[in-house]
Amino acid sequence: MIQIGEYHMLKMSRATDFGVYLENEQEEEVLLPNKYVPEGLKAGDEIEVFVYLDHEERPVATNLKPYIKLDQFGSLKCAEVSQVGAFLDWGLEKHLFVPFKEQVVPMVAGESYLVFCYLDLETNRLAASSKVHAFLDNEELSVEPFEEVNLIISNKTDLGYKVIINQLHLGLIYKDEVFKNLYEGDELKGYIKKIREDNKIDVTLQRPGYRSIEPNADKVMEKLQESGGVLKLSDKSDPELIYQTLGMSKKSFKKAIGTLYKQRLIEIRKDGIYLNSENK
Repeated sequence: MIQIGEYHMLKMSRATDFGVYLENEQEEEVLLPNKYVPEGLKAGDEIEVFVYLDHEERPVATNLKPYIKLDQFGSLKCAEVSQVGAFLDWGLEKHLFVPFKEQVVPMVAGESYLVFCYLDLETNRLAASSKVHAFLDNEELSVEPFEEVNLIISNKTDLGYKVIINQLHLGLIYKDEVFKNLYEGDELKGYIKKIREDNKIDVTLQRPGYRSIEPNADKVMEKLQESGGVLKLSDKSDPELIYQTLGMSKKSFKKAIGTLYKQRLIEIRKDGIYLNSENK
């Protein structure tokens, strides 16, 4: 089935004055308008396309790549607001519609919003919602502790930042583990720190527990060697300075230099840490 909102690898079946028709193995067809037909495409050739509804609500293919697809989260800019809702720029000719009932706050043209792209079953049209948490499910988890995951920042709370994990689950990064500015829609890597009995997920931007010691120790050594054997950091340094310099938390930094010190690779002085002379 040629599903709107998805990518498909389709074969050119026939040409017309206004474009070429592409088909799948079930011989279902969709039009690829002339403006999207690559030079040299001929009958029998395969091409990857995205399928959506055009301005007349007809399925149509394009080789343009939208910023998000069906059942996916992403940050999109509001292009315009009308009497029926808002319209978001998602990289295609026809904007993505957000009904008023699916807006957490009234959308404003020019502002960006984190949304979820869904299929409206009543109209069979693609639409978006900024009520993103309604589309996340923590009942059956597909992640494990210490696993590296893809994150999207959802919103800031008193505890920290709610995040979307692997486009599937809801998690939380506690504010005392964040050492840089984060904004709604930011995409970054993180790690599963803990899964609670109620399936709530704690997330960290650092490799949690014992797994963080060796990678961070290697990172400190590399930075020391790049800096001529001296880093003006210590266990008294400001956490933000440590993060800006090394990209790790103060706790991870202290563990890392402890590991290096025990291995006699560094000296710890009042004004910073120094590579031992034989390691320079």
